[in-house]
Amino acid sequence: MSTPLLASLLSDLSNDVGQPDFYWQVAVVTACFALAWLLSRVLRRGVTSKETDSSVVKIGVESFTRVLSPALAMTFILIAKMILGKWQHTHLLSLLFPIIGSLALIRFAFYVVRRTFARDGYIGNFLAVFEKLFAGLVWLGVVLHFTGLGQELFTTLDEVIIPIGHNKVSLLTILQAITSVIVTLVVAMWASAALEARLMMLPTTHTSLKVVLSRVGRAILILLAILISLSLVGLDLTVLSVFGGALGVGLGFGLQKITSSYVSGFIILLDRSMSIGDTISVDKFSGRVTQINTRYTVLKGVDGSEAVIPNEMLVSTPVQNYSLSDTAVAVWTDLTVDYATDMEALLPILAETAGKVERVVEDPAPAANLMKFGADGFEVRVSFWIRDLENGKSSVLSGVNRALWQVLQERKVNLPYANRVVTIINSPAKET
Repeated sequence: MSTPLLASLLSDLSNDVGQPDFYWQVAVVTACFALAWLLSRVLRRGVTSKETDSSVVKIGVESFTRVLSPALAMTFILIAKMILGKWQHTHLLSLLFPIIGSLALIRFAFYVVRRTFARDGYIGNFLAVFEKLFAGLVWLGVVLHFTGLGQELFTTLDEVIIPIGHNKVSLLTILQAITSVIVTLVVAMWASAALEARLMMLPTTHTSLKVVLSRVGRAILILLAILISLSLVGLDLTVLSVFGGALGVGLGFGLQKITSSYVSGFIILLDRSMSIGDTISVDKFSGRVTQINTRYTVLKGVDGSEAVIPNEMLVSTPVQNYSLSDTAVAVWTDLTVDYATDMEALLPILAETAGKVERVVEDPAPAANLMKFGADGFEVRVSFWIRDLENGKSSVLSGVNRALWQVLQERKVNLPYANRVVTIINSPAKET
């Protein structure tokens, strides 16, 4: 059995202690860390202090903010190892290189995972456990590398054969495929998140088109990630034909509603029948559109409640969009005045009064109209327009009614109401 790498490095390193070679390595390592810290600080300050015109440079530096110091230190140590190794031993550099590289890998993975799954800044319990598990696995790999057990473990896993249909795949290949799929999927979702953020910043593009492009981009990136990861480990992609057939049968019978919602989501985004921020009403739900996903749409009502509407419903049932081409919505209130009222003088005053209430727009202007001659008096309708239906109609309608009531009281306009006479007929008492 060969000597473990760690024992060999420690033995060689102990022989170097007290020799000039050792002090040269300590000085080089100190210089590498200092230079990495200084350069990362300069780059970070340069990006955060001013706006750069190059989006590629800005995204690249910001992406490696968390791993900049260990990545630069690892790079400088590798360069120093190559140069210094021409004249002397570099056992200390060989020992530190995988340790610093592992730290850089852990920090980079943390950044990618948080950027992808916790963009709002909140880290849930699952992400916290995943980060600890990933860090443990990385440090376990470092230990296996130094102890020399990694190669033996790989050989043992490669000897375990698992039959899959007419093919036989080793356990090592399956684990490599799972690892590569997870890594490429996370990277693909990270890239899709960066693409979505970039698309949402475009000022002249319609919101629906931005969402469509981001969703299509994410789907393409995820598909490419799976295909590339499986090809990297040498798996024959024809093996997936069985799963593809089963998936097709499932989509045809058991997943019709889900598939219809996904297709409807792309239809909604492409035909621009509604956009984020529109106020709509469908079935018994109404509110402002806050999210348009590929499977469902979220409506936020005036009372703060959120309704999750399948996209299939938005395509197959009539939808009332209050802000499709114009955000102005008509609101009205009805009242009845006495027949002795001077209508020619009252109607303009009612319209003018409604126009002074907050949230009532000037164009189209409010109007007061005599609708018909009722049983108790003139039936009048005061109509006006608002452009912020997402804030509700109750408050503005109440404000208009209060203003109209004040004007009617000042002008002593009578609001008649039906008189009801109740006659009680006393029946003769029954003899006992």
